[in-house]
Amino acid sequence: MSCNCIGSQRASWRILTAVRHTALVTASIGAVDSPAARKARGAFFTPPALCRHVVDWAIRTPQDDVLEPSCGEAAFLLAAGERLEGLAAGSDDVTRGHLDGIELHEGSARHAEALVRAAGHDATVRVGDFFTLAPTPVYDAVVGNPPYVRYQDFSGVARARSREAALRGGVTLTGLASSWAAFTVHAALFLKPGGRLGLVLPAELLTVNYAAEVRHFLVQRFARVRLVLFTERVFPGVLEEVVLLLADGCGEGPAGYCELHQVQAIEDLAGLPGQAQLWTPTTPHGKWTPSLLSMAALKAYAALEHGGGFAPLLTWGETTLGMVTGNNRYFALSPGRARELRLRPAELLAISPPGSRHLRGLAFSRAARRALGADGAATLLLRPRGEPSAAAQAYIDEGERLGVDTAYKCQVRSPWWRVPLVKPADLLLTYMNADTPRLCANPALVHHLNSVHGVYLRDGLRQLGMDLLPLASLNSMTLVGAETVGRAYGGGMLKLEPKEADRLPVPSPATLEAAHSALTAVRSKVAALLRQPQGLLHAVRVIDQALLVEHLGIPRSEVEVLREAHADLAARRAARARSQQGS
Repeated sequence: MSCNCIGSQRASWRILTAVRHTALVTASIGAVDSPAARKARGAFFTPPALCRHVVDWAIRTPQDDVLEPSCGEAAFLLAAGERLEGLAAGSDDVTRGHLDGIELHEGSARHAEALVRAAGHDATVRVGDFFTLAPTPVYDAVVGNPPYVRYQDFSGVARARSREAALRGGVTLTGLASSWAAFTVHAALFLKPGGRLGLVLPAELLTVNYAAEVRHFLVQRFARVRLVLFTERVFPGVLEEVVLLLADGCGEGPAGYCELHQVQAIEDLAGLPGQAQLWTPTTPHGKWTPSLLSMAALKAYAALEHGGGFAPLLTWGETTLGMVTGNNRYFALSPGRARELRLRPAELLAISPPGSRHLRGLAFSRAARRALGADGAATLLLRPRGEPSAAAQAYIDEGERLGVDTAYKCQVRSPWWRVPLVKPADLLLTYMNADTPRLCANPALVHHLNSVHGVYLRDGLRQLGMDLLPLASLNSMTLVGAETVGRAYGGGMLKLEPKEADRLPVPSPATLEAAHSALTAVRSKVAALLRQPQGLLHAVRVIDQALLVEHLGIPRSEVEVLREAHADLAARRAARARSQQGS
């Protein structure tokens, strides 16, 4: 067993200890370390089958020198020793590679070394903080399961040391990075040219923004990068997903592609290497979320992405942030409240109310805005163009008494109560979503706050985009694309920033020109479905049929694969949220 993390820092100790190496190790754990202490530093057990697969891949000759950082109970060192002996069987050469370990906890380090030596292998386990050790590039293989401490609990001196270690590899990490990110970079620096890095990592490697520099580092430094993904949870009862990173050819990069393998469970690792999917990240720093797709879905997605029928949203126009008030509750007013305050019409601006719940249809009309206002929604923004009226000045004075003017966004403008204008957008884009981002036409020409984004369509595409893009974007390809370019946020919400929205795959202008009649014919049906609870997925089926199947000629089976891929990615996002809530 190895005291290394892979699941949530606070994952159940009893669940993970179900994986045992020997009765001796299990019985002696309590004598050298406590479960609470191990959890605090992100240390958990690793299944032996996972260790064996990694070391069998990483160790190629009996003379390979091997390092296991944060070795805990030395699961990888034990497997590595067996691998070296197996490779040497029948050989007259008695030379063996050396096994080295590093472990923060002194009791665990002494115990780990004793275990490896008792198994008949020569090993040295040093006590110390891995991040403080200057890297020496002398190892043929570095293997292990890095500590997993979330950024909320990874602070102070420990975080500072980890960031310094990552900087040695030219990687700058943000304050949101968990411990494994710096560990991965630092571990690679101990490899000799051509060496191999085999780590068990959280699937966050593929998806989170803070790992962008780590992803870039890996593909630039190594000649080959293999990812092994699991469709089942590696640790039963633990929601955190894992991926095997097998990077070969240190210093011989960049890798031209990633080699993807997908297996159902640990037991299926014995079948590798088998047929792999070769996948090239769109950009060096880009997310590797598409690698979470099944092979069939990845193939269908790539064919549509590069087939001419789809294009990035940036092709249609620019996506920008909305207006920042500094205090929406103060500045955004309902018509009734504006009348109470006796504000003049010229001192008010028509807006889309804060939030985005009302933008789940195809268009936000003047009639829809009036109806919201009549129901008490904040459809107006205080913004006197010149000198405020007496009524407006009284409200401004009240704002100062309440301290509204002390908010940062108010302090940095003069006068504090005049919100900087952002012109009305052609389309409004929801960016915090439980299901998927929605494009909504803005025929009412209202201004928007920063609770939604604005899309400004290019000249020549404005009418077509306003008419059809909100409708046509409700297809399975775009839904999958939103999951791959967006980010999971608190509570499992899917967040889409403007630069991420630029990469959202949507039907191209040429596609919508050609499919105009077919899409117009289903508009009323789709609009009606969107007004129903849980109607989105039914609407997507209608658009899939009209656009993907009938117009673009995509086989129904491939469309169904994309639909299932979206459901799977959305479920993963929700599962990660549950994992974080439980941690």
